[in-house]
Amino acid sequence: MSFISERVKQIKPSATLAITAKAKAMKASGIDIVSFGAGEPDFDTPDNIKEAAHNAIRSGFTKYTAVGGTDELKEAIAARMKEDCHVEYALNNIIASCGGKHSLYNIFQAIINPGDEVIIPSPYWVSYPDMVLLAGGKPVIVDCHEETGFKMQPHQLSSLITEKTKAIVINSPSNPTGAAYTEDDLKALAEIAVNNNLLVISDEIYNRISYNNFKVVSMASLGEEIRKLTLVVNGVSKTYSMTGWRIGYVAGDEEIVKAMNKIQAQSTSNPTSISQAAAIEALIGPQAPAEEMVSHFEKRKDYIVQELNAINGVTCFDPQGAFYAFPNVSSYFGKSHGGDEIKNSADMTRYLLEEAKVAVVPGGEFGAEGYIRLSYATSMENIEKGLKRIKEALASL
Repeated sequence: MSFISERVKQIKPSATLAITAKAKAMKASGIDIVSFGAGEPDFDTPDNIKEAAHNAIRSGFTKYTAVGGTDELKEAIAARMKEDCHVEYALNNIIASCGGKHSLYNIFQAIINPGDEVIIPSPYWVSYPDMVLLAGGKPVIVDCHEETGFKMQPHQLSSLITEKTKAIVINSPSNPTGAAYTEDDLKALAEIAVNNNLLVISDEIYNRISYNNFKVVSMASLGEEIRKLTLVVNGVSKTYSMTGWRIGYVAGDEEIVKAMNKIQAQSTSNPTSISQAAAIEALIGPQAPAEEMVSHFEKRKDYIVQELNAINGVTCFDPQGAFYAFPNVSSYFGKSHGGDEIKNSADMTRYLLEEAKVAVVPGGEFGAEGYIRLSYATSMENIEKGLKRIKEALASL
């Protein structure tokens, strides 16, 4: 008899974390690995944020807090959302959790009944479908193509809505493609959501990381009707290089936020008190370090996209935000090296890691076979070295 639950058997391990762990192990054994795997900024957390954490420790702010975060943190979140998203929220509409991933998990646990359907555009962040499955729901995947900017089109959304549809997921800017929806794009999808009374889970974790003056718009800012249906997910991880601090948050319908609080109370309880103090400083303190980080990302983005497109047989979409390149390498499928055929993105990933000593993530894990994901949240030196190795490895096939 197996002691493992059926729900766990439905889900798969995170490919991103697995690739990162394997690359770290190889590096620890003395192998020179260039890693494009992890989705976290390579910059240190700004000093003012670290000092806020030190002050919290020195002052004894090291105990339990309210389950959904302190009022001070919620006020900082509300202030940041008013400035960035042009939407106002009361404290009862906000919950802080142990990272953006935890926030999303709590949403799905709070809203999904067995058999409920959640529409998810592909390419998608790897955890969305599995989170839906863990909640007893059914992920309904929409294939979004490079020709349409990797964005779900209104007719695609409309065609998949059934009486079981509970919510849709929008991630803008996106992991893994860096694609972002314009205001007009979002308005068209919002109209469909309102007409069908569908929740919109708007993952805006990369909303402060955009390029070429692209205007990132929050779904919740498009009117009162869609605001009531939208659950905005964000956090401090990406914007402020605070991945390890584990602070995410959700703003949305008070009843859903209250349900998320109940779930959190019986699972993790509050996010770390010290991290909450640091997050307050991140959200309301000086924003220049975050803006400086984005300027570095933009230079890296321009370089990596240009160089990938210069490789014979590779095409790469120019992202509007986030810090990922998502090149199409399918023209190399069917080729081989040393008798081993490259059949798919997983094979390509293994080949690049073992032969080129470069870690990337297979596109198949994001629902987009034929692609690989490279995070350019690493130094320009690593980017140059890694791309040179990739080019040589592909030429050897």
